[in-house]
This record gives sequence, structure tokens and C-alpha cells, in this order.
Amino acid sequence: MHIVAAAIIRDGKVLVARRHRDAHQGGLWEFPGGKVEPGEDAATALARELKEELGITVESATPLIEIPHDYADKSILLAVWQVNRFSGEARGCEGQPLAWVAIDELSQREFPQANLPVITALQLPPYYLITPDPAKEGELFMVRLEASLTAGVTLVQLRAKSLTRGEYKRLASRVKALCDRFGAALLLNSSAEMVVEVGADGLHLSGRELMSLGTRPLGRSYRLSASCHDAAELKQAGAIGIDFAVLSPVMPTHTHPGAETLGWQPFQQWVKAASLPVYALGGMTLEDLPTAQQAGAQGVAAIGALWGVKKL
Repeated sequence: MHIVAAAIIRDGKVLVARRHRDAHQGGLWEFPGGKVEPGEDAATALARELKEELGITVESATPLIEIPHDYADKSILLAVWQVNRFSGEARGCEGQPLAWVAIDELSQREFPQANLPVITALQLPPYYLITPDPAKEGELFMVRLEASLTAGVTLVQLRAKSLTRGEYKRLASRVKALCDRFGAALLLNSSAEMVVEVGADGLHLSGRELMSLGTRPLGRSYRLSASCHDAAELKQAGAIGIDFAVLSPVMPTHTHPGAETLGWQPFQQWVKAASLPVYALGGMTLEDLPTAQQAGAQGVAAIGALWGVKKL
């Protein structure tokens, strides 16, 4: 079943509706929308559904994320669009309760399982910074990290494979304090234990670590990301509840100039089948963001393109 839904945003809040008690997944909150009728495209269906359900006219909408999901009694493909401009005043034309909810408070409400990646996508930024080796950066590491945060980076992965556990923990504590100053989230490329010890916001898993797990290594109060390189790893990430993934390498990189790359067509195909937000990684620049998002990505992940930048 093909379903369209809308993340309607106004003043930093998202409009959600409560499903009628006698409906499928009744009583839960959802993003307004409905079924795509035979012969309709998704954009047409979205405009029709929002007019029927809310009495509004869509003026500007862009694809946000597509989620295939299997419930016990049905399988759906949920295509979610972000609506940033509309005319009319939203009301529950079918008697459904409505609420405008702050994006960072969406997780406090009960939604159908298929909506959870949508909430994550709304809360994630378009850029994901992966730090370079601190040993090569020396004293400039913290200076350049602060520059990236000043430019607007709000999601950071601390990758420091050359450090001992003690060195990494000391650096992670400093990086966490700096990220806190800028309101940025810090994910550690380390262990779940280290995340708890440092008080970081989450954990990044390698592809090997991802494939060795049967469940999430940390609770839902933490962000979990994972490195993926093929459709099987993306499927595993979705199966164990990883919040988002990076898929690489999309394009050639300076560090691995001869490595085989995915290209945008396979990237788009694999992301379309994924059940979680995905960042494009590998040879990405700031200019690649529109291309990545057109291919279904949440955004771009990068080291060099986001490291020490003056602005995004």
C-alpha cells in the first residue's frame, strides 16, 4: 500500500493528527496524509489528502523520506513530504484532533512504528561532520572543530583510531564540552561504555560492528549511526533499530583514490529501500547536498568538506 504523509512545519513546530480509535493503529499520533489512488503521483495525492483532511492548499513541498514498513497485518510504503508553505488554516475536517508539536518534542508522543524514522529525519541536520585524525591535526584540532561548530555544524562524530582508550576518553570529554557550548550532538566512534562514561549523545558503529549485533547496544535516549556499504548492511541497520546510517563511498576520495565507488544511481536505489535516514559519504562537498537529497539522502557526511569551514 502506497501512502503519502506530510510533515507540515510552521515556526519550528510540526502538525500532527491523532488517528480515530477504530482506525488501523487507532489512538496514535501521525503525520497527516493517506493512500495514493490508482493513477495518482505522490505530489498530487499529497495535495488532495491535505485538502480533504485539513482544508489547506499546499504551496511548497519537497520529498523528505520514503519508508517501507511491514506491520503484522499489512505492508506499506510511506512517502513523506516536508511542507514549508501552505494557504488556509489547518483544521480536523474529519473530526481528528490536531496539535502543533515542537520538532524536538515529537519523540514524547506515541506514533505508529513506521513514523519513527520520519521523526528522526526531521530532527537530523543536513550535514554530519566526521573528524579527521587528531594526531595529525595536533593543537589545531580543537580550533578547527570550533570553527566548524561556529559555521553551523550540529552533528559530530569523533573518529580517532590512532588514540589509546585513555587518550580518546580525555579528548572526547573536551569535544563534548565544546559541542555542548554550540548545542551540537556528539557521537563517539568507540564503544557503548565510552558513550556512557563521557556523557556523549550517541555512538557510531562500523559495518563490522553493525553486522555482529542482534539488538541496539544503547537505549532510545541515545543516537545510533552506522557505516554501511551495501543494501545488506542498510537492511541490518533498520532491523536492529539504528537511527541513521552513512552509505559510502559514493564518489572518489583523496584518501582512497582508486577505490570502487557506488555512484548516485545505486545509492538512490539502496536508500529508497532503506527504512532509516541515510547520509551520503565519500567525496562529498557542500555543493553535493542538493544532489544527495534528490537521491533520497538525509544529507551529506564528510571530513574535509566540513572541517574548519567558515560557513555552510
